[in-house]
Amino acid sequence: MPLRALTPDELARSWRATSLALVLALAWVLLLYRESALAMVAIWARSDTFAHAFVVPPIVLWLVWRRRAQLVQMAPRAAFPVLFAVAGAALLWWLGELAAVNAVTQLALTALLVLTVPALLGLQVARAIAFPLGFLFFAVPIGEFLLPQLMQWTADFTVAALRISGIPVYREGLQFVIPSGNWSVVDACSGIRYLIASLTVGTLFAYLNYQSSRRRVLFMLVSLFVPVAANWIRAYLIVIIGHLSGNRLAAGVDHLIYGWLFFGVVITLMFAIGAHWAEPDSPAAAGALGLARPRTSHSATRLWLATAGLGFVVALPALLGWLVVPDVPTGPMMLATPQRLGSDWLADAASPMDFKPAFQNPSAEVHRVYSRSGRSVGLYLGYYRNQDYKRKLVSSDNRLVAASDTNWSTAHSGSSDVLFGSNKLSTRSTELGHPSQSGLQQSGRLMAWQIYWISGTLTSSDYLAKAYSVWSRLTGRRDDSAVLVFYAEKDQEGGAAAALEAFVRDSYTELDALLSAAMVRP
Repeated sequence: MPLRALTPDELARSWRATSLALVLALAWVLLLYRESALAMVAIWARSDTFAHAFVVPPIVLWLVWRRRAQLVQMAPRAAFPVLFAVAGAALLWWLGELAAVNAVTQLALTALLVLTVPALLGLQVARAIAFPLGFLFFAVPIGEFLLPQLMQWTADFTVAALRISGIPVYREGLQFVIPSGNWSVVDACSGIRYLIASLTVGTLFAYLNYQSSRRRVLFMLVSLFVPVAANWIRAYLIVIIGHLSGNRLAAGVDHLIYGWLFFGVVITLMFAIGAHWAEPDSPAAAGALGLARPRTSHSATRLWLATAGLGFVVALPALLGWLVVPDVPTGPMMLATPQRLGSDWLADAASPMDFKPAFQNPSAEVHRVYSRSGRSVGLYLGYYRNQDYKRKLVSSDNRLVAASDTNWSTAHSGSSDVLFGSNKLSTRSTELGHPSQSGLQQSGRLMAWQIYWISGTLTSSDYLAKAYSVWSRLTGRRDDSAVLVFYAEKDQEGGAAAALEAFVRDSYTELDALLSAAMVRP
């Protein structure tokens, strides 16, 4: 049908029908993916890092409302090709659900909400509100994967700045010692809160105050760099204040208060300087979107066909879930290792060296010590079955040492090539010490090796462990997985590495058989 100009009444009716379809489609998406949506809100409520997300949806609506004068002059026209992108987002959500990865499912849900707009309103309308639609992704609570790197950078800068200041420092991992006391870089010192808050507000500031894409991108980059650098300086100043005051200041709650005050001053200065180069919105540019007379061959049939197609596509993950549901046991499981492993490693009645890996909520676990010829090795097996968001092997909460652990801390971390059966694999290698030690004391330290067992496949990578688990689910098998941690005291005869190597070489074949038997056992 040839395109023709719409009359104002036709345009108004088209918008009313399309707005109704949009509301229904968004409600349908939120209904189908309500668990992901509720999980997002729960994270906003419990985490100070993502509390800002509560205001993101209202800001998005306000940004769209600012464009209403231009939007009502455009003719909404459903774009069927966008449904392919919708299908991709739905597939991504399903894979994230199989892997029980919140970040993936919540990103996919947000993408589905965003893509619903061009699918039903058309690409022209979507381009006009591209920034508000993109800004909605700031509601996704993601970014904590940056914690280890940010903590490492903070420790690097703080130690370097202290040495430049003439203060001697002994450092191990994220722990360091100065003459006035011991310090540690923990999660709260990473600056992730500052980074996410600054990037969110900085992006909005750039959009509202600049017209040029170059200035907007530049200010967003500044919003990324400034909070990171400010956090480094904040950490250094807190240590200096504590050192000079004999640890009377900046050692308790005031530690956090000083940090937020400093961050507030820095961000205020950043916005004040950025406002100096602000570009006022041009009325001519603002109205340019609506200068052309709307032309369309839009019809009610096309709109509701697109709505129905979108509704079907977003429901596909539920249909796929019915097809890929392996028969899994639901009762409690038992896991036990024998008294003897290998030829002569015997279970020791002694306690497991006062250390236990911080793996949460396993379906079953084994934790015991084996000894041979004066050497002792601790073994921890954490077995996971029927994994979901509350019980999963690979999680930010599952670590060798919990952040709140007052008995053990990570002194060094790296990797070691270890022979498991006939395969040599890279294994996570971590040296553990006591936070109360001066740093020069070596007694009582542990060397730990960690690796994942995913339905018989070994890997030390979190990402590969998730991928292997998803593949097992896709092929109709169980998601049974386990973590194996071997650890030994460094100061025992022959050293920890020799004891660990001998134990893994002698025992892994039996451990693999034990785990494989548990996987097929109901």
